[in-house]
Amino acid sequence: MYRYSFFLLMVFILAIGCKEEVLPKPKAQLRLEYGAPKQGKLQTEHFMFDYNIKAKIKSKTKTSLVLGYPEMKGEIYINYKKVEDNVEKLLADAQRLSYEHSVKADGILEQPFVNEKNGVYGMFYEVTGNAASQAQFYVTDSTDNFVTGSLYFYTRPNYDSIYPAAAYLQNDIRGIMETLKWKE
Repeated sequence: MYRYSFFLLMVFILAIGCKEEVLPKPKAQLRLEYGAPKQGKLQTEHFMFDYNIKAKIKSKTKTSLVLGYPEMKGEIYINYKKVEDNVEKLLADAQRLSYEHSVKADGILEQPFVNEKNGVYGMFYEVTGNAASQAQFYVTDSTDNFVTGSLYFYTRPNYDSIYPAAAYLQNDIRGIMETLKWKE
């Protein structure tokens, strides 16, 4: 009898003490939209290109510049080097730098780039996964000019969270590559 009473008392306590309000999970996820880019022209000592004017020019020297996107917490770093019979070394360094991210990356997609009209040839590397950089690129005319670029976010890499901004900025990089012209 005491066992039966004790059992009922325990069931009663558990039934009353375990009431939790159950809330359904929302069916929507955060959607980040950045709007269509507005183009402006940017000139350096060695080349010029169209860029998204949402980017702030954070620094600019004769051989490098940084385009900052404060809304997305990202930056595109662009560096220029003169080709002096060292195009093979410059290409190898740019490719090595891109593949250094393969340790953390889920994949690296190579996309060759050719613009014969402007004499611009290169490669765009789209990096997926939790790598430090989500995109790398280089362009050259093979004889005089070599430009490398990379996209970094100043936040811990979490691909799912930064994907909308990474995709947007990768399109900006492609726009830079497509409109780049060498100065003579």
